[in-house]
Amino acid sequence: MSAATGIRHLVPVGMRHDGPRIAPWVVLISALVATSVLAYNLLFTDAASIRNLTVSLSANPAFSLLFGPVEDLSTVDAFTTWRSLALGDFFAGMMAIFIVTRNSRAHEDSNQAELVASGVVGRSARLLAAVAMAAVAAVVLGVVSWVVNMLCGGEPIASLWLSATLTASALVFAGVAAITSQLASTAGAANSIAIVVLGAAYLLRGIADSTPGLEELIWWTPLGWAERIEPVGAQDWRPLVACVGLAVVLVAVAALLQSRRDYGAALIPQRAGRARGGLVASSWGLALRLNRASVIGWLIGFALIGTVLGNVAASIGDEFTKNPVLRQIITASGGASDDLIFAYMATLTHLLAIIASAFGVQVMMRMYSEESTGRTEAVLAGAITRQRHLAGHAAIAFLAPAVALALGTAALTVSARAAGSDVDAGELLVQGLLAVPAVWVIVALAVALVGARPAARLLAWIAVVAMFGLTILGPTFNLWEWVLAISPLWHIPDVSASDADWWQLLCLALVIVLFTAIGFIGYRRRDLRFGKP
Repeated sequence: MSAATGIRHLVPVGMRHDGPRIAPWVVLISALVATSVLAYNLLFTDAASIRNLTVSLSANPAFSLLFGPVEDLSTVDAFTTWRSLALGDFFAGMMAIFIVTRNSRAHEDSNQAELVASGVVGRSARLLAAVAMAAVAAVVLGVVSWVVNMLCGGEPIASLWLSATLTASALVFAGVAAITSQLASTAGAANSIAIVVLGAAYLLRGIADSTPGLEELIWWTPLGWAERIEPVGAQDWRPLVACVGLAVVLVAVAALLQSRRDYGAALIPQRAGRARGGLVASSWGLALRLNRASVIGWLIGFALIGTVLGNVAASIGDEFTKNPVLRQIITASGGASDDLIFAYMATLTHLLAIIASAFGVQVMMRMYSEESTGRTEAVLAGAITRQRHLAGHAAIAFLAPAVALALGTAALTVSARAAGSDVDAGELLVQGLLAVPAVWVIVALAVALVGARPAARLLAWIAVVAMFGLTILGPTFNLWEWVLAISPLWHIPDVSASDADWWQLLCLALVIVLFTAIGFIGYRRRDLRFGKP
């Protein structure tokens, strides 16, 4: 019996079970491509509007950091590639990571893998089956996004190359997740390590695209290789082959690592627990302990991201005052301030707030993960009430992102000042802290969904994506004000404006209280969802 025996049976079964979790990723990433095509055709109908769009976006280094370099946006395919390639590759990589860890390491954590291994299955079959599922999902994503792009008006060949970058990025990070599943002792830790690698690759690409003199860094990240494929332009197949080759190498290394470890063990072993419960004996301490590694990782990440954004912000010089179109866009995103540099820095604090909201949602999803694996049932069998259990996790979900946002804003301020910016440090710190209520709105939504309606918890992640789109891209697309107001960040006042509307913070506070109350009431009344995805 070979090490791969049984794959042809495991993959179809796995796809039937995991398909409902994979489908939303395919839909959302394809929607990112489709909305780019539709928005361009709807909003930019003449040469003047296209020229103003290109000039305004190319003058703002934040857009290069997030989406890649702005060069020629004169065609719908060029705009779609710019807006969708970097973000689409990032989300495709995240999709692949979750598929591999969920169907390899997580099965060992729940002992499902032991049942599968008792059959006629090779030693590497479970890992290779998980990678094969990610590969199938990557190909499906590529095909669906290609078809959707063409149906919306994209050119077939350029759309095909763009879809190929999504598939290639997913394959690379499926290999990364295969390795982290051997290194880490739990699925959560494997996910965290792989996502850190993905985030570092995305950040390195952003630095290379937005910082003069560092363009060669693009070759140090696979997301940079995908960018160099140039779906509209060179259409170079060599970076595509390099991505596929790297994915094959990573999977081969993962299979070798798996052959050298025991079932259920890890190459990075868990430390032995303490003889006494200590802080973990309380519901609050347990929530903190479960999220300790991710909290530390997020805090370090915010410090690094804030430092990078601060250095980028300090390099923009007098570009704002030279560009009236950019003046209009940036003040729309950052507030009504006449100080364009401060307004631009405020948009960066909004970006940090969006990332912080994802952090809070992740904490609540960890609570649901504990419930679905049955561990919450054992906790609630003691003297801990449901309300106290939820309160412990909710406290971490609210407080940790707030601390991370404050740390990221402080790093942003210090690095910008060190690089020569004369932005008011006190005002910028206050501006960053004012974004905390907007973060808490998304976290409170996650509390409400996990507490009262966990089957709909995906809506919390959709809310994070929607806030990003409305806050960062909404003003650029000249969306109606009532649409932009859906984002909680739209209601954050500008501290440097004389007519700031502080009452909007009270409205956000009422929404936070409402969502949180729904979560606590619903959690007290509903059944636990043991064993349900």
